[in-house]
Amino acid sequence: MAIEKKFITDGVRKVCVEKFLTRELKRAGYGGMDITRTPLGTQVTIFAEKPGIVIGKGGKQVRQLTQDLATTYEIESPQVEVQQVQNPNFNAQIMAERLANALERGWYFRKAGQSTIRRVMDSGALGCEVIIAGKLTGARARTQKFTEGYVKHSGEPSETIVEKGYAIAIKKLGTIGVQVKIVPPDAKLPDTFETLAPEPKKAPAEIPEPEEVGEEFEEEFEEIPGEEYMEER
Repeated sequence: MAIEKKFITDGVRKVCVEKFLTRELKRAGYGGMDITRTPLGTQVTIFAEKPGIVIGKGGKQVRQLTQDLATTYEIESPQVEVQQVQNPNFNAQIMAERLANALERGWYFRKAGQSTIRRVMDSGALGCEVIIAGKLTGARARTQKFTEGYVKHSGEPSETIVEKGYAIAIKKLGTIGVQVKIVPPDAKLPDTFETLAPEPKKAPAEIPEPEEVGEEFEEEFEEIPGEEYMEER
């Protein structure tokens, strides 16, 4: 297999696994996953708000997930690890799922979007953006965007610093897409800088007064030998 085809195959497999875990672990507060190749196999790390639901009673659920990843998606020797999300308000995927659930329960889209923005920013995030697209109020689809703080949209920081989450709300008029972008509080942006305080000025050195200098020369002059001999001549 050519290297290009291998990259495409791995990307398609990762997207399919992401959709599968999002559908199966919706009740557990699914917050994303990370796939890493190791010498012993493939390490699949699942981030969830409620890891107990992902593991299941006696580990039944996690064993079923491991089997599905190996058979359905052809992942070589999958090793599933579950980690709990410390602060769900900084996880874009969890916040997108919460916003989609609020829209399905009948929340007005403006109220739901502003509530999500406020919850994320009150937790200490540097920036947050919420995009809701679909049939929001009528028969025609449109897009509504809510932004607060600082969010990068281009360049490497938008890929490495900004966390992105996507969810779908199913309503009677149709589906509504929800996208959430969050800049965590510990993110180091490339255009940030610190202003250092100026150093205090040093006091100038004290110069001895002329009188003191003269007295020192007079004392040295009095001690010169041969002065009496010069006066007699």
